[in-house]
Amino acid sequence: MDNISLKSEKPRLNFWQIWNMSFGFLGIQFGFALQNANVSRIFETLGADEGNLAILWLAAPVTGLLVQPLIGYYSDRTWHPKWGRRRPFFAVGAVLASIALIIMPNSTMLWMAAGTLWLMDASINISMEPFRAFVGDMLPPDQRTRGFAMQSFFIGIGAVVASFLPWIFTNLIGLSNTAPHGEIPPSVKWSFYVGAAAFFIAVMWTVFSTKEYPPDEEEDDLLNKPIIIKYPPSTYLSIGLGILILTAAIGYWFYFAQLDKKLFVLCGILGIFGLAYTVSALFMQRDKYRNGFVQIVRDFQNMPKTMIQLAFVQFFSWFALFAMWIYTTSAVTSHIYKATDTGSALYNDGADYVGILFGVYNGTSALAALLLPILAKYTSRRVTHMMSLVVGGSGLLSFYFIQDPTLLIISMLGVGVAWASILSVPYAMLSSSIPSDKMGYYMGIFNFFIVIPQIVAASILGFLLTTFFENQSIFALIIGGSSMIFAGFLSLLVDDKDEVHIEQNAA
Repeated sequence: MDNISLKSEKPRLNFWQIWNMSFGFLGIQFGFALQNANVSRIFETLGADEGNLAILWLAAPVTGLLVQPLIGYYSDRTWHPKWGRRRPFFAVGAVLASIALIIMPNSTMLWMAAGTLWLMDASINISMEPFRAFVGDMLPPDQRTRGFAMQSFFIGIGAVVASFLPWIFTNLIGLSNTAPHGEIPPSVKWSFYVGAAAFFIAVMWTVFSTKEYPPDEEEDDLLNKPIIIKYPPSTYLSIGLGILILTAAIGYWFYFAQLDKKLFVLCGILGIFGLAYTVSALFMQRDKYRNGFVQIVRDFQNMPKTMIQLAFVQFFSWFALFAMWIYTTSAVTSHIYKATDTGSALYNDGADYVGILFGVYNGTSALAALLLPILAKYTSRRVTHMMSLVVGGSGLLSFYFIQDPTLLIISMLGVGVAWASILSVPYAMLSSSIPSDKMGYYMGIFNFFIVIPQIVAASILGFLLTTFFENQSIFALIIGGSSMIFAGFLSLLVDDKDEVHIEQNAA
């Protein structure tokens, strides 16, 4: 392996080698699942009201927006004879995330929990982002769908187990699920402790069981590569100032129309992009093209065509997912269970059932992840992704027509198939279209098209429901389902550079 470089023809890896290089994602998903399922509960226990939860939660997407491209950029430029290129970031992220998972349930004040969420999400991103690039580094193109599918398998398993940990500690081990006012229950605390251990052990398993290929001499000399100037500084300055003017105009409209304050978050995101372009233009005017910040902005501007096409697919896919995550509980309890009081037994029955439904789609995704490469082999990655998203979107749309809660399990089977495909197929297509010496950076940038729809969904869905749908949450799922189906058909327009019969050389 030592004589093989990132640009050389890579050997095919066997099942257990792919298993080992993907196993760390099991731990990463433990962290994300515990965060998603319990952080709102911790915030509310420490005194946050319902109206502030969305603002507190913005830490997660904003952190990803900032951290992932930076980690990708620097991991592309890292090489250690013993630790490799991506594995140092796996290890550092695992240590920091494990510490944050221990601190979070021991928070005594709201500001402490909010700060820990920033640390936790940043640390998880430090480990997670290089894992996406790892598949492109280690596997030949015809095995990458299998590699990302293996990651999806571990994501599904980790999500199911970690989500059930508080229930396991309460019902099987006997820990209390309640605590005095302002304190976190023991069942939640021990769930986070187990999650911290699982995160560290799983990631370090990959660190010590997998050896990376060294970079080519050309890649090892990135600092001396010639700078290719595709657009002059004036182009970046014009784009930056144009975005800033647009941001100011939209903010002016939001303010004087007295629209929901959460919409201003969109202005903040636009403003960040406008400011980044403007500052990079000023550096370029001083001939500082090798400045790291400038290179990040220039590479963003020069994204490969396939990545731009996939960006639209990702945006509408993840917009649908966030609509589902935010509004399924409210939609099921009000539209299907007909509960009108959040304190009623009927409401709590419906809310508990949503937890089961989420377990169903995560469990389904773990199984579907193993089957998607086979489907892609006989069709193509584009068709596989389209079919998966249409099935998932139809599952979300079916919520409107179903009255028997049991039938929702069928709906979530479709969502599980879509979830498995979303976590694997776009990354497989992307990895074939980006330069190997920028694999980490572009995988980090690709995260923008997960984070931005999350911020958009959190900002506008409430406004849309209130303005047009009489605050009926079921319509958020209809919007989400339609968005996912639209993303499916957009995937057919993607220029997949390796569109051959995937895995055609597999044993």
